[in-house]
Amino acid sequence: MLEVNDLQVSYGVINAIKGVSFSVERGEIIALIGSNGAGKTTILHTVTGLIPAKAGSIMFEGRELTKTPAHKIVGMGMAHVPEGRRIFGELSVYENLKLGAFTLSDKKIIEKNLQYVYELFPRLKERKKQIAGTLSGGEQQMLAMGRALMSNPKIILMDEPSMGLSPILVSEIFEIIKEVSADGTTILLVEQNAKKALSISDRAYVLETGKIVLSGDAKELMNNEQIKKAYLGE
Repeated sequence: MLEVNDLQVSYGVINAIKGVSFSVERGEIIALIGSNGAGKTTILHTVTGLIPAKAGSIMFEGRELTKTPAHKIVGMGMAHVPEGRRIFGELSVYENLKLGAFTLSDKKIIEKNLQYVYELFPRLKERKKQIAGTLSGGEQQMLAMGRALMSNPKIILMDEPSMGLSPILVSEIFEIIKEVSADGTTILLVEQNAKKALSISDRAYVLETGKIVLSGDAKELMNNEQIKKAYLGE
């Protein structure tokens, strides 16, 4: 579904991503793990058209994305839940969700997606008139995920969904990610909580200073001594 080949990204003279290749098959949950500054967020931003690639290719369902503007990529079926949530704080919960559907014109589909989001996140339904900036951190994360789901995505790229959340909320968010996956949405997950990410993923890639250094079955990586020491605190 998504194939990234020899991706290179630079910030000025700094090579942030140094020839990264990975693939995501339809229906999978793929984890991209690595320490702070490894380049995980940069990869997501490049795939979704927010920053340009210096070299390499990004194929989504057989179409090259490297020269495609970000809003067109959303229309093709790719949604992004950014790090730090990036909700529209001065708008209501409902208005934030409606903005997530900006590429859709069919009112029935928009309404169906809205009901799906409310089923997944009952708290958003309860707070639909509330100003988004007044929500708790966990609720804002749910809103960012709900907003992405409003665009009818085939694949969602999630950046650090557990950041700053209590352990109980982290577990809740990861259960919802599993549910979204079970409902047929493919997921590429960037996450510092490597243990949680590997526990729900099919496969994983480990990124270090802009390069992929390990990849494989998520459960096998969980038992890899190198991974245990570096990322699982074992």
